Amino acid sequence: MHDYAADAKVFKAFCDVNRLQILEQLRSGEKCSCVLLEKLNISQSTLSYHMKILCDSGVVVGRAEGKWTHYGISDEGSQYAKQLLQVLTQKNSCGENDCTCQK
Repeated sequence: MHDYAADAKVFKAFCDVNRLQILEQLRSGEKCSCVLLEKLNISQSTLSYHMKILCDSGVVVGRAEGKWTHYGISDEGSQYAKQLLQVLTQKNSCGENDCTCQK
């Protein structure tokens, strides 16, 4: 059985302006949360909220270093997200004639 809940977490990661801005910052490499806070002009609690969603999706990974957390894009998570989008948007000829309604 397919885990649609896990797939939904991936798409949730991409459906917010702040999270897209965070991902843009992480494209150039791992960043400390303090750097993200400065660049995005958001509160610590707002950043924490968005980072939890990004990490839960698997697209971003975090590692603690002292009192700060460093975040980066996960190669495995981003590959999964790309494949998921491709699979879900690829047309499938199977089932075209499965319609049982009266035309």
